[in-house]
Amino acid sequence: MLKRNLVALAVTIAATMLTANVAQARPELVEIHGEYSPGTIVVRTSERHLYLILDQDHAMRYPVGVGKAGKQWAGETRIEGKYLNPAWSPPAEVKHDKPNMPDVIPGGSPWNPMGVAAMTLAGGEYAIHGTNMPGSVGGFVSYGCIRMLNDDITDLYSRVSVGTKVLVTR
Repeated sequence: MLKRNLVALAVTIAATMLTANVAQARPELVEIHGEYSPGTIVVRTSERHLYLILDQDHAMRYPVGVGKAGKQWAGETRIEGKYLNPAWSPPAEVKHDKPNMPDVIPGGSPWNPMGVAAMTLAGGEYAIHGTNMPGSVGGFVSYGCIRMLNDDITDLYSRVSVGTKVLVTR
């Protein structure tokens, strides 16, 4: 009985410690200065933040997970598609690293890493999307996609449209 109680206590403490560092969904209105047009999405990989430019001096800032070492990229693209509860087919590189992964994970599944929404980016296999692993937001964790908390992707999804310019910097 004592052993079971100690295990339960250890699990509770560990869960508390793990959730203490999880990024919280909270887009912040921040000052930003640059040559960005209103409506542009700017991802600053080194900061692990995404900015939606509102005007010459203000943006909404969201915490994001970005590409892990060797998987980061920079450039300009546009939102090509918008999807709610998307199914996910792992790209070849992911399947190579994780050969037991299913070919398709249905939308809404707790194992689907796309979360509640995804916005695909033109010119590649990348997307800005939600997550089924909120503790990963704020880290260098993906194969190149931009990972957001589900509440944050829902907010951003409602603010932008297909064709929105996306700039990713290191």
